[in-house]
Order: sequence, then C-alpha cells, then structure tokens
Amino acid sequence: MNARETPRHPTSITVHQRTRVLEVGFDDGKSFKIPFELMRVYSPSAEVQGHGPGQEILQTGKRDVEVAALEPIGNYAVLPRFSDGHETGIFSWDYLYFLGSQQDELWRKYEERLAKEGVDRDAPMGGAAASSCGHHH
Repeated sequence: MNARETPRHPTSITVHQRTRVLEVGFDDGKSFKIPFELMRVYSPSAEVQGHGPGQEILQTGKRDVEVAALEPIGNYAVLPRFSDGHETGIFSWDYLYFLGSQQDELWRKYEERLAKEGVDRDAPMGGAAASSCGHHH
C-alpha cells in the first residue's frame, strides 16, 4: 500500500436479520446499512458479474433474500452465505464501502436495468422472465 491510499477497515459489522441489512461501521467514522438485496444483486461473484463488462447477469427476486451466515476471509473481506444458496461472492472492505456509499446510485442503475430489460424486480430468476405475462400496476 502506498501512503496516499489508506485502506478502510470496518470497526463493526452487524447482520440485522429482521430488517435485512448489513450494518458496517468504518474507521473513517462512516457507517452504512447495506440491504441484503443490494449485496445479492451486486455480488462480486463471477456468476453475477459474468466474465467481463456487459456479461453481468441481472438478478431478480432477491427482495427477501437473507444472509444466513457471514464468514470472514482473512482480514480483508467477508463471504456472505445467502438464503438462496448463493455463496461465491467475496466482499472486500473497499467493496462494502463502495456499496454503502453509492447505494442510491446503485439502486437507480439496477432499476434502470430492470426497466430496460422489461423485467420485474420480484420476478423469479431463470428463463421465466422472458415469457412472463404483462405487469399489473
């Protein structure tokens, strides 16, 4: 690490099952409540991100996903085990900070992408989205 880039470290991590948020306090005094759904939708794993730009797989039906377990990975990251079986995303401290600090923008991008692909946020994952019937508003 060079002198101008100070790594951020969490001072506290709390899994709030009832409200479905991961609360992370950082050593710069900032604290974020990151919804499990946002973490799941933006999981850094290859099965969500694909293998390059434009390869991301749109995640849907994750509103009620829970973090069943949170495993520390060394002293730089955590591995959440989600209730839908997803457990390959390693969330570094920097990535958690990014999710927390940019969540409004990330939600907006997610909603734009859903709209562009004509998919409902609560649609089940899988090929069903392409053949789903019209939306009821």
